[in-house]
Amino acid sequence: MQRFCTLGFVLGLILMVFGVTYALPIAASLYFEDGMVDHFVNGMSLNIGIGSLLSGLTMRFRGDVKTRDGYLLVASFWVLMSSAATLPLLWGMPGLSFTDAFFETMSGFTTTGATVLVGLDNLAPSLNLWRHEMVWIGGLGIIVLAVAILPLLGVGGMQLYKAEIAGPVKDSKITPRITETARLLWLVYAAITLFCILALKLAGMGWFDAICHAFATMGLGGFSTHDASVGYFDSVAIELVLTIFMLIAAINFATHYTVLHNRSLKPYLLDPEAIPMLGVITGSILLCAGYLWHFDVYEDFSTNLRHVTFNLVSIATDCGFASVDYDKWPPFVPWWMLYLSCITACTGSTGGGIKMFRTLLLWKQAGREMFSLLHPRAVNPIRIGNTPIANKIIFAVLAFIFLYFISIVVLTFSLIFSGLDPISALSAVIACINNAGPGLNQVGPATNFQSLSDFQTWICSIAMLLGRLEVFTLIVLFTPTFWRK
Repeated sequence: MQRFCTLGFVLGLILMVFGVTYALPIAASLYFEDGMVDHFVNGMSLNIGIGSLLSGLTMRFRGDVKTRDGYLLVASFWVLMSSAATLPLLWGMPGLSFTDAFFETMSGFTTTGATVLVGLDNLAPSLNLWRHEMVWIGGLGIIVLAVAILPLLGVGGMQLYKAEIAGPVKDSKITPRITETARLLWLVYAAITLFCILALKLAGMGWFDAICHAFATMGLGGFSTHDASVGYFDSVAIELVLTIFMLIAAINFATHYTVLHNRSLKPYLLDPEAIPMLGVITGSILLCAGYLWHFDVYEDFSTNLRHVTFNLVSIATDCGFASVDYDKWPPFVPWWMLYLSCITACTGSTGGGIKMFRTLLLWKQAGREMFSLLHPRAVNPIRIGNTPIANKIIFAVLAFIFLYFISIVVLTFSLIFSGLDPISALSAVIACINNAGPGLNQVGPATNFQSLSDFQTWICSIAMLLGRLEVFTLIVLFTPTFWRK
């Protein structure tokens, strides 16, 4: 009982902190006079009030969060925050169901960028900003934000950090103290976001669109203020700026910090994931642009290159912006883009999927197995960069990949069972579990997820949460071992 009270105390504190995030849309509502200020004020009051009550009632049970409890807390936190964030949408958009509102907020916090809303061009500015703020907060991991703040309130954060970042490099920190690491990462994240806002303004966006799209870009959760997404602007300059910052957001933020701290670009060259990621994306752009040119999709190679570059980078980095309806392209290209969404983003970035680190590790493990067939007695350790990788990490990655693909299979068949066509079902699950945004066919870039039934919407919401928490963190809660003392 005490462990649940401890979790309740931490969740109460997080709710109180989350209530402060309503300040930005409140300011926007007052500025634009869109009539939504009362909804956000009530939402802020409710979050802070419930959080204060919950933490007050459980204060005497406060204590350190154990590793086992960290997994439960992280999963509970994401569900709780997504539920709490629905309030302004439900109050400000009469007729919107809780299912759709929860999908929208889960999509925001998990930086998926899939949406069920239409009429975004006429949506109240404060509600649009609220959607994008959720993406920005979720981008680097709202749990990391909690790690930086909760120690000030007497709650340790290392267990939360390990539960949130369930990967092979989760113990790597840029400073000895996890709280200092979190603060520095957020500082870098905020600074690059500011540069993105300024660059988008110079490229031709208005200030409001620039802020919203910069939030979505750095969080790699391609929400837009327009139904036509980035295609609304039809601007090469804007697409170029977004492409550059999407690539930046897909690289490990610890590497960005090292670059800024050392005032040298050399850390990018030493990062074992950055160069392979950029190489895969560059090669894919040239391949797909040539493929579309061969089929005369657009009249000249430069136009093919422009549209392929932006949309492929958007999906490969798990952002989810779209400038054209690429679902109408020859099938090879959009399916290749979805495949890239599985493997491209770097560990420590705001992207999702398997991550480039695991991809490189599996590639090297496959090579080692083939080498062992020819030289069974040879010792051939695997290295990523200059770092030798222990066998236990390789086994963990293999287990992750197995659960990742089993999850895709189970969720896809669940959607097909519910009546969704196979192309829409598979692409929706891949897009959601990779936090990549639009899928194909019924959930393609020219449409959205609005046409799905409530059951199908909840399946996609589960996929988004599963992908954001990197499978293990969520699935471990459903094992009997977890609940044993």
